[in-house]
Amino acid sequence: MKYKLFPLILCITLFSCQLQKKGNASTPVKEVDICIYGGTSAGVVAAYSAKKMGKSVLLVEPGKYLGGMTTGGLGATDIGNKYAVTGLARLFYRRIGEHYNKFEQWTFPPSVATATMNRFVKDADLDVLYYRRITDAQVQNKRIESITLEDSRQPDEKTLIQVKAKQFIDCSYEGDLMAKAGVSYFVGREGNEEQDETLNGVQMSFWHQFPDGVDPYLKEGDPNSGLCWGIQPNTLKERGSGDKLVQAYNFRLCLTDNKENQRPFEKPENYDPAKYELLARAIRKMDLHIDNYLLFNWGMMPDNKYDVNNRGPLSTDMIGMNYEYPDGDYTTREKIWQEHVDYTKGLLYFLTHDERVPSKLRDQVSRFGWAKDEFVDNDNFPTQLYVREARRLNGEYIMTQKNCQGEETVGDAIGMAAYGMDSHNCQRIVTNGMVKNEGDVQYHGFPPYPISYKSITPKREECTNLLVPVCISSTHIAFGSIRMEPVFMVLGQSAAVASALAIEDNTDVQTIDVTKLRKILKDNPYLDGSTPEILVDDSDIDKIERSGHWQKSFGAHYKNSFLKSANQKNNSSFTFIPVIKKAGTYEVFFYCTALPDQEMPEVMAFDITSKEGTKQAEISPRSHKGSWVSLGTYAFEKGNWTSSVKIDGSRSKGTLFADAIILVPKK
Repeated sequence: MKYKLFPLILCITLFSCQLQKKGNASTPVKEVDICIYGGTSAGVVAAYSAKKMGKSVLLVEPGKYLGGMTTGGLGATDIGNKYAVTGLARLFYRRIGEHYNKFEQWTFPPSVATATMNRFVKDADLDVLYYRRITDAQVQNKRIESITLEDSRQPDEKTLIQVKAKQFIDCSYEGDLMAKAGVSYFVGREGNEEQDETLNGVQMSFWHQFPDGVDPYLKEGDPNSGLCWGIQPNTLKERGSGDKLVQAYNFRLCLTDNKENQRPFEKPENYDPAKYELLARAIRKMDLHIDNYLLFNWGMMPDNKYDVNNRGPLSTDMIGMNYEYPDGDYTTREKIWQEHVDYTKGLLYFLTHDERVPSKLRDQVSRFGWAKDEFVDNDNFPTQLYVREARRLNGEYIMTQKNCQGEETVGDAIGMAAYGMDSHNCQRIVTNGMVKNEGDVQYHGFPPYPISYKSITPKREECTNLLVPVCISSTHIAFGSIRMEPVFMVLGQSAAVASALAIEDNTDVQTIDVTKLRKILKDNPYLDGSTPEILVDDSDIDKIERSGHWQKSFGAHYKNSFLKSANQKNNSSFTFIPVIKKAGTYEVFFYCTALPDQEMPEVMAFDITSKEGTKQAEISPRSHKGSWVSLGTYAFEKGNWTSSVKIDGSRSKGTLFADAIILVPKK
């Protein structure tokens, strides 16, 4: 009998060993409807949205902190046009505003952003798994069945966790879940000919550039001495040609000039002054004002704090030192991350202590220090490396320069982008015997444009239950416009709602009802059933009336344009006529276009017609440039043409402008 049982026992033993080898026999399993990988701003909003859609959710964060760059130092929000920021992303900036007793606030220190992000986590009672990173994805029949996670602090097979879900959303900056699932993607810059673009590929510009004549060699004038630190041994290729180079990363620094809340820049343990030799040489040829070396965004941040970014020939961007990051393993990435930390701390020490820096510039930089009340558990240093670009999905639709400039548009929009096409430098090379930076593009001046749902969906032959709202399907130069934190939040919400619909309709993410998705995003933007706001823009020709001479203008407007009247005879007027779909009490806000000081009127007068009759209001636009100002709270009846907000030129003083109004329902 024992001989007959031996083959069966052997099979069972072998099968058990195979399970243990794969880690399946003892690996804990968590099962949810929707798994979101990456606790970036998009990840938090996606998890919150999925929970609001009634689904069980798990948010996986490889590190310790949530919010990505939004909480990690990028406090001077790159927007382009606030009209593009919708849904829960808009709510985020409204909640930042609450902290400062304002309607909205678009710049903020990291601690305020962190508290606001944590509020979303608390309000939705989100299940967050910290210190967990993906090692594998189990895919069957083009669907991710589960993913395997290791402890990022102590990687070990004994600490593996498996997560099963019906839908997955990759909200990481790196696209790791996407890659592990076998989905195709891009890294680097396309040649212009690939998508009929003009701003992609190699671009030598004057932005953040070395002055002419800076010698690149260790011993000046001697090519045989070798290249200074920070120069790549690359040859300048033809303009517009493609390559695998990645735009530079850096840290967005939170500095302060408040001495009572300031920690001085200290000398790093492994400080290497040779890393800043090229800057020392450039300084000899440059003006010594601090703005040529660090971007401070003066006057933008509250609390005497500054979001400091890269500026100039050699600054906080560590050009050419991140090529291995997108596809690198975790050890490689950790090494690159730490190199950026050391370089950044060393740069600030160099600018404040090195004798090669003239005292005039040293003194200017020495006014500042680390804000002691920010990043308090991380040595007052930012918690997130600014991974501007890593992998990009090769999805159902590729967003290109033509989308950004409005030459091509999409009919399945799930969000808007509004920032210029922006790429930081990709390499530092020698050309004509001089050191030069290459890759910077700054192309602005186009209106908001729609982002396709298909650009966050993988190809249907590759994966049918994954959405990618951060590393979206786009060319390098289009991604340079899309890659803004508010846009990532908008797309994160869209991805979560789409995932919920895919579950409810038992369908693939590629075949959900996009019309239904768009309607939910429009009619229920906060996903809580609250009454939506009512926006009327100057371009809504069926909801406006005007008298006198008005001229369409462009610039720092809301949405696409604004109208302006000289009001020379005090007889101009402009009326916004909102359609009230639900009767109730609303606070009325008027958008103060950021006109030049000499064009800003001293007083603008309004007549607000509501259920209560017609009441008057006045504002001083000069103190509200580029922001919303309240005209008061009023009760409105349901219907068309029963309510209005009129700019009265007879009671106003100076030039008039009409851009947009918003009616915000009061609870």
